Parts: sequence; structure tokens; C-alpha cells
Amino acid sequence: MHNHVKKRADCDSISLTLLCTISVVMKNVSILVPESSVMQAIADPQYLFSAVNQFMAASGRKPLFNVQLVGAKKEVKINGGMFSVHTDALLDDVEKTDLVFIPALFGDMKAAIKENSNLVPWINRQYENGAEVASLCVGAFLLASTGLLNGKKCSTHWGFQNEFRELFPDVEVVDGSIITEEHRIYSSGGANSYWNMLLHLVEKYTDRDTAILASKYFAIDIDRESQTAFAMFKGQKNHNDEAVKQAQEFIEKNYQERISIDELADKVAVGRRSFERRFKQATNNSVLEYIQRIKIEAAKRSFESSRNNITEVMYHVGYTDTKAFRSIFKKITGLTPIEYRNKYNKQPILE
Repeated sequence: MHNHVKKRADCDSISLTLLCTISVVMKNVSILVPESSVMQAIADPQYLFSAVNQFMAASGRKPLFNVQLVGAKKEVKINGGMFSVHTDALLDDVEKTDLVFIPALFGDMKAAIKENSNLVPWINRQYENGAEVASLCVGAFLLASTGLLNGKKCSTHWGFQNEFRELFPDVEVVDGSIITEEHRIYSSGGANSYWNMLLHLVEKYTDRDTAILASKYFAIDIDRESQTAFAMFKGQKNHNDEAVKQAQEFIEKNYQERISIDELADKVAVGRRSFERRFKQATNNSVLEYIQRIKIEAAKRSFESSRNNITEVMYHVGYTDTKAFRSIFKKITGLTPIEYRNKYNKQPILE
């Protein structure tokens, strides 16, 4: 009996030692420094994960993250040559890492992808070796150029979604989403919304309490899931279907009216079924979705700049059903009309 208890105690001691050893295994975080990238999208993840190390040390725990800036050369010019970043390691120096960040690119996306094509094999190799890969904002363009996103979902800046779809038709862009996660690949929405993905990864690698502490320290609203409240709809017109363009222009000039699909099809002299198919193919929106988004975009502008109340704005953009207007507005923006107006107008209203 005594030997059995002793063996059990020895096993518990070994298990505890193993758990302790596992809990302090450093995670290698590699922040890529591409040519023509955005400085903040490099500095922010570096700052956050370094700060988390400090939080952990302050609470008596060992720092978890080994954070490195990684590039093809020791000094990389970014933001159109306005700044330069000194990397901690070259690509060939990093044989294996746990998490790769691809920051937002700057300027022309096609040119930036071409300029950084030398990073693609390294990203693919790290992913094949088990690393997780995360793109920040329009860093999704470089991530998609690796082929890793084919057949998967992706988030990017709302203002670049149409261009992204044109360049990468095999990737599913999730409208309005701040974070997508699929098969160890992460992507984030536009601009500062990538902070929510960074916090999500902090929570995944550490715990909820540490993520909350980081959100408070950096004054970031944790768990925000949508960038739709910040989006401005611009109809996709980079196509060659003149009938569809004519219909788009009619919708945009007459959004105050009730517009039917049959009316539009007649105006451009195309059968309804063919018109709907061609419209969807050209714009990535159904005809009804396009009409709704043009109307809601006009409503947003009115809420931002006028003193009109909800009902006045609703009628101005061609809606007569209050419930339908509120429902469509919230579906597109993620906020109710009142919430949106109070968020962006200096003179809030209560009803």
C-alpha cells in the first residue's frame, strides 16, 4: 500500500513538472516586414505581444512570446519610403515559428504583391511546418497571393473588397467581418479593427483575463465582431456590362423612389432573369441588395450631417415601413438607426 501511494505521488510530481514545462514553452511570433507596408501594422502587434509579456511577468508568470520582426533584408523601407524598419532576423534565419503576422500593405496592391513575392515561399513553408498565419487589414492581399486562402473565407478592409474579389476569385470575402479563422489562418477587417484579431490571438495563447487586461491597457473594445458600421458602400463598377452600369446609375440617382427589378430590367431592355444574373455577376450584389445598400448609404449620410429624425430620413430614402427600414439598416450597418445617428452625429437624439 505504501509503495502504491509513493508511486502515485511520484507520478503526480512528474505530471506537474510536465505541465509546468509545457506552460512556459515560448511561442515564436514572427512579424513580417514587407516592402511598401504600413508602419502601424508592424509596430502594433510588436507592441501588444511585448506588453503581454510584461503583464505576465508582473503577475509572477514567465513571458510567453518571443517576438521578432522578420524580413528579406536588415533594413526595409515602408510607407512609400517615408520610414525604414530594422528587422531582428532575416527569412533564412527563421527555420520554424508558431505565428506569422502579415501587416497591411501600402499603395497599389498589385504592385505591393509583386514587390513582396519573395516572401511567399517562406510564408507557405512556415504554414506547412505548423505555424498559424494572420493578415492585418489589406495584408490579406499578400496572404491570398500565397494560395493558402483558396477555398477559404477571408476578411479585409471594406474599401478594398471589390478589388480583392477581382484578384482572388477563389477566396470568399466575408462582408463586414472583423475576424475570420479557418485552418490556422486568420484575417482581419480594415484599419484599426485588426486590434480585435490581435486580442483574439492573445486570448487563445494565454487566457481571457490577460486579453481583457490588454484590451483595457490599449483602450480597445474587446469582442467587437463587425466593421459594418464604418463601411461606406461604393457600387462595383469595374466591369464591362453597360446595361448593368446603366441600371446602377439609375438606382443611385433615384434612390428616393421605390424601384422594382422589373422596372430596371425594362429600362435596360434585358429580360428579368438574365438581368438579375448579369447584375449579380458584375457587382457581387443581387439587384435588391444593391438598391438596399444605396438607400442605406444615403440614410447614413443624412444621419451623420442633418438634424432629421429617423422617420424623416426613412421617407427621404424611399422607405415607408418603419420596421423594414430598421431591420435592413441594422443588417447592413450592425447598428440601429438611432445607434448610428448617436454614434456619428454631434447632436444625439433619443427617438
